[in-house]
Amino acid sequence: MFRVTTTIKVGFVLVAAGLLAACSSTKEEAPAPVAQVPTSSIVPGSAEDFRVNVGDTVFFDLDQYSVRPDAQAVLQKQAAWLKQYPSVKLLVEGHCDERGTREYNLALGDRRAYAVKEFLTSMGVDAARLQTKSYGKERPVCADSDESCWQQNRRGYSVISSGAGS
Repeated sequence: MFRVTTTIKVGFVLVAAGLLAACSSTKEEAPAPVAQVPTSSIVPGSAEDFRVNVGDTVFFDLDQYSVRPDAQAVLQKQAAWLKQYPSVKLLVEGHCDERGTREYNLALGDRRAYAVKEFLTSMGVDAARLQTKSYGKERPVCADSDESCWQQNRRGYSVISSGAGS
């Protein structure tokens, strides 16, 4: 009798274990995906790095060549970047909107480019690395005759160069 009772108990335990096993999930949990860190295709120290991560354009008010406060922040970043890459040279272009004579705008563009150069040198950038050139109103980025476009055209534009300019 002892054998029957023990056999029944063992059988009962096996059935109970089987039922419990059937209730549990047999799916294996997939490991959490590894986060992919996007890699940038922008080469540090390149013209694209300068344009995208620093900023290459500052804007001026009508008939003005003084560096505005919002432009100072961009130029401070340009100066820091130029200090980090001491072999890079910059051509600073001065641009104007369409109003005014060609001669007036060439002179104003020259003063704007020079104001940008002076700001960068005041931040410790070697003046020998900076060239200036005025395009006056000859190279607008926007061709409409309204204040929105005129504002876009009143600018100092910094271009990574091989030393060209005046």
